[in-house]
Amino acid sequence: MSTDSVQEYLEAIHAFNETGEPAKTTELAEKLAVSPPSVTEMLKRLAEDGLVEYEPYKGATLTGKGMAYAERIVRKHRLLERYLHDSLGLKREKVHAEACRLEHSLSDDVADAMCRALDQPATCPDDHNPIPPCSLEVKDCDDCVAARKKANDRPRLVTQLSNLRTGEEAVVAFVRAGNGAYKRLLDMGLTQGTRLRVVNVAPFKGPVEIAVRDTRLALGRGLASFVFVEISEGKAPRHGAPPGPHSGRRWRGHAQ
Repeated sequence: MSTDSVQEYLEAIHAFNETGEPAKTTELAEKLAVSPPSVTEMLKRLAEDGLVEYEPYKGATLTGKGMAYAERIVRKHRLLERYLHDSLGLKREKVHAEACRLEHSLSDDVADAMCRALDQPATCPDDHNPIPPCSLEVKDCDDCVAARKKANDRPRLVTQLSNLRTGEEAVVAFVRAGNGAYKRLLDMGLTQGTRLRVVNVAPFKGPVEIAVRDTRLALGRGLASFVFVEISEGKAPRHGAPPGPHSGRRWRGHAQ
């Protein structure tokens, strides 16, 4: 996962998925200036590594694991764009290309320092593309330095629960939400260290159904986005059928 080419593929797939569309082979080939057969070969490799769901002629969609990796580089890219534009005064039409040159060599420490210096910007300079959220367990920028030191001692692959795909498993890393949503999620049993499995992801931004201990829950995408989960660096599990009606699991309804 350390190669620039893999990062570029994940970043490109993220750009298409961000609009709600799968990344098609021909579109990726054009975006990355490579041949369609090369794209197909890479997508198969990424699928084998559990980073994308790929179906020929339909395209590729990032898994939760793939999204976690992609967001690392996308966050750095968009923070760089803001820093180059806001702090160094580069014109908007130049910052994208410059950020592309710098993003792969930018450390997490420097990215976090830029975020603090820029007062946690929400979007890139054109105010269109959102900057992926910080994956550290922090309340504000004052906690960032200590949290980054701790993270460097034991790096974690973290993303939001709303990014996971059917069949993926993860452990709750932390919950970042307002008091009401925070208490609601804790009452559901989504406390730090809790293991969960995604049973189903409804289309069109529908709810995420998860299995937690002996209970099944359905969370609206907004609520699920408050839950940050740690994903294993190993391969994502194969998709399996959700438990049937006689599985003994209880249904707790749809939480918005």
